[in-house]
Amino acid sequence: MKKIFLWIVSLGALAVAIVVLWPAYYGNPSVETSVPVADSTAQIARGRYLAQVSDCMACHTARGGTPFAGGRAIKTAYGTFVTPNITPDVGTGLGSWSTDDFWRAMHLGRSRDGHPLYPVFPYTDYTHITRADADAIYAYLRSIPPASAPNQPHALHFPYDQRWLMYAWQRVYFTPAVYQPDPQQSEAWNRGAYLVNGAGHCGACHTSRNAMGSALSKSALAGGFLVAQDWYAPALDQTPSASRSAAASELATLLRTGTSARHSVYGPMSEVVFGSLQYLRNEDALAIADYLNSLPQSEPPPAPADMAKVSRQYTGELMRRGAQLYHNDCAACHQVNGAGVRHIYPALGANASVLAPSPVNAIRMVLNGGFAPATALNPRPFGMPPFSPSYSDSDVAAVVTYMRQSWGNDASAVAPQDVARFRSAPVD
Repeated sequence: MKKIFLWIVSLGALAVAIVVLWPAYYGNPSVETSVPVADSTAQIARGRYLAQVSDCMACHTARGGTPFAGGRAIKTAYGTFVTPNITPDVGTGLGSWSTDDFWRAMHLGRSRDGHPLYPVFPYTDYTHITRADADAIYAYLRSIPPASAPNQPHALHFPYDQRWLMYAWQRVYFTPAVYQPDPQQSEAWNRGAYLVNGAGHCGACHTSRNAMGSALSKSALAGGFLVAQDWYAPALDQTPSASRSAAASELATLLRTGTSARHSVYGPMSEVVFGSLQYLRNEDALAIADYLNSLPQSEPPPAPADMAKVSRQYTGELMRRGAQLYHNDCAACHQVNGAGVRHIYPALGANASVLAPSPVNAIRMVLNGGFAPATALNPRPFGMPPFSPSYSDSDVAAVVTYMRQSWGNDASAVAPQDVARFRSAPVD
C-alpha cells in the first residue's frame, strides 16, 4: 500500500508540473531553420555517412528484416520498446514527414504530431547535431527504398507506459542545445566532441543513469551497465598511460578495426564497430580519440548492489584455483604476465573491461567466448573459445577473480553465484 501511495503522490506531482511547465515547453519551437543546398547528391552522401556514424540501422532494423524498417525489440528496465519504421514509406514510415518534422524529433524529442518521444531514441544526444547535418540525414533516409512495415506498440511497465509523463521528464531532464565549439580547443578536438556527444551518442551506453532513465551528470562517459544485454559499457574518460597522441592513434585504430595493439572489442560494442564505427573517416576517428583522451578521469560508478560479497579467505582460494586455470588455459594467448599479443589477443592488465565495477564482461567472455568484428581493415579477427562446457561456476569465478587481481589490477573478487546469473547467452 505504501508503494502504491508513493506512486500516486509522484504522479500527482508530475501532473502539476506538466500543467505549470507545458506552456513553457511548447514555447520552444525549432530554433534553427533549414538552409537550401545546391548539391543534393552531396547532401545525401553526407547524410549516409552521418547515419552510419549514428548507427541508425542497428536499432531501426529487426534481425533479418528490411533495413531501416524498424521492428527491433529493445528490452530495458522499463519494458520493451519496438523501434519504428524510418524508411520513406508514406503510410508507415517517414514519407509524410517534412524536414522540420525530422528536425523536431532529433532536436526536441517530439514526434510529428507533437507528442514527446521516449529517450530510448537518443535525442538527448542528437539534439547537439546541427540543422544542416540533421537535414542531410533526413535527405539520405528519403533516398532509400520505402518499406511498408506498420509500427508495433511498446510493451512498457507502469507508470512508464503513461507517455504524458514524458512532458514533465523532458522539462526536468532534457535541454535542447546544438553543439557549440569551444574556442579554446582545436578544430579536431571540437569535431571529436561533436561526434561523441552528438551523432555518436556514446553516452547512451557509457553513462550510468538514475531510476528515471536520465544520465547522471557526474558520471558522463564513466561507464554504465546495459541492463537489456547484461554487459557493462566501460568508462571512456580514462587517462591514457601513453602519450596523448599515441593513445589517440591506438584508440582510433580500435574504433575502425575492432582491434588495436592492446585491446579488442566484443559483445554489443562489436556490433557497433561492425555496423557503424568501421566506416569512420580516419580523421574523425582520430578526432574522437583525441577528445576522449583529453577528458579528466571521473569517479567510476559503484559496483552493482546485488553482487555477492566474497570473504578474504575465499578470495585466496579463488586466486589459487584461478592461477592454475589461467596458466593451463589462458596464458598461451594472453601471456603469463597478462600482456596479451599485440593486435591479436588483448592485454588483461590495466584492461578497463576487466577492471569494471561489474565483472559481467569478463564472465561473459570466459563463458561464451567471442570474436572481434570482421571489418574492412581487419577481415579475419582472432577469437576466443567458450569455456562454459568445461568450467563450473566456481571455475569461472576463480579465473575471473585472478584476472581482476593480477598484474597490478585491483578489482573485487567474483562469487560463483554471480557467474550463475550470467551463464545463459545474452538474448537480443
